[in-house]
Amino acid sequence: MQTNKPLESLNVLSFNGVQMRTFHITWLTFFVCFFGWFGLAPLMPAIRADLGLTKPEVGNTIIAAVSATILARLVIGRLCDTWGPRKTYTALLVLGSLPVMFVGLAHDYTTFLLFRLAIGVIGASFVITQFHTSIMFAPKIKGTANAVAGGWGNLGGGITQLAMPLIMAAIVGFGYTKPEAWRLAMIFPGVLMLIMAFVYYRFTKDTPAGNYSEVERSVATGEKVSFWKACSDIRVGALALAYACCFGMEITFDGVAALYFFDNFKLEETQAGFWAMLFGGMNIFARALGGIVADKVGNKYGMRGKGVLLAGMLVLEGAGIMLFAQAGSLPMAILSMITFALFLKMSNGSTYAIVPFVNPKAVGVISGVVGAGGNLGGMLMAFLFKSQSISYGQAFMYIGCIVVAVGALLFLVNFGKEVVVEPVETELQLN
Repeated sequence: MQTNKPLESLNVLSFNGVQMRTFHITWLTFFVCFFGWFGLAPLMPAIRADLGLTKPEVGNTIIAAVSATILARLVIGRLCDTWGPRKTYTALLVLGSLPVMFVGLAHDYTTFLLFRLAIGVIGASFVITQFHTSIMFAPKIKGTANAVAGGWGNLGGGITQLAMPLIMAAIVGFGYTKPEAWRLAMIFPGVLMLIMAFVYYRFTKDTPAGNYSEVERSVATGEKVSFWKACSDIRVGALALAYACCFGMEITFDGVAALYFFDNFKLEETQAGFWAMLFGGMNIFARALGGIVADKVGNKYGMRGKGVLLAGMLVLEGAGIMLFAQAGSLPMAILSMITFALFLKMSNGSTYAIVPFVNPKAVGVISGVVGAGGNLGGMLMAFLFKSQSISYGQAFMYIGCIVVAVGALLFLVNFGKEVVVEPVETELQLN
């Protein structure tokens, strides 16, 4: 039966109704955005040789890939609250596809860096995905829905690690050189983004009851909370810090994994891309698992229980990163990578199982701030990987120690004992 209310359950095999149609389109769109956002990462061995990039210059491109997203996520979060997720995602996809398709025009470090910076804006797509699933599902299932959509979307960050080197290899097979092939390969994700822009605008709705232009949003408890008032909540800062340690590490690892395996274990580009893909591939279940467990813990122990779960996951993630940093062989590196990837991605899911409930009148703003925290963490971590004085292994060790410390601090934060009731974004009436 069709309904204009948020769904009380998540049946991932269903495509019926605007809620499930939007759910599937939004995670698939986020998946495609990762091809645009991180499509260059597994091609970096070829790009580094083509443009003659030094280690600090490669590090700067990694920083550029995540830094532009920080401001973009803050802006996008506000636009979701005011303009609506449907129009916001469509505009982001169209504008973001341009630097993705035209990055092949870069022929020196400076122009490549500027393109990489522009491409980084695509990372704001995550905020729209989480906002849209928060609107489409009822409180008891929000954590699970957000985690599954985010996890399946993040899976794009893993698949692109293998897919883009294969696309480049196929282009080389047609007689092109590697410097030509990596440039042509990036047209593929740009075209996919334009296709998803049409699909998103045509087949999704802002809310279960219709688009913002079609419904009257009634706010029984007063006006929406201001940006600064929403951000002044210590729980928002704690979640942003937590997300800096889990998602920040994820996007940093997405950016350096292929190079790390390529250089440390003397692998081919496609082999390095395969093992890097394994890290991202964990998203097919691990982030969803974090959301599912968080919802179950929340139903029994409230928001305080969700916070303790998140803190524990971060401590285990940090310990796994430290093991990875000390891995002296490829099998040990892969085993420790899978270990910390599990807890990292569960932490991602647990974080956004809390976000929609901190302040129901500012879901878009808080989603944006916490998401921006993830990218800020990624940017700061990337500085370690551009340093000439420390190795990649040492950088991973420092990050692992920091993540453990942040996880321990999060045990002290009380996210509240009661789950907040239905957010105002879902209180809708047809005009």
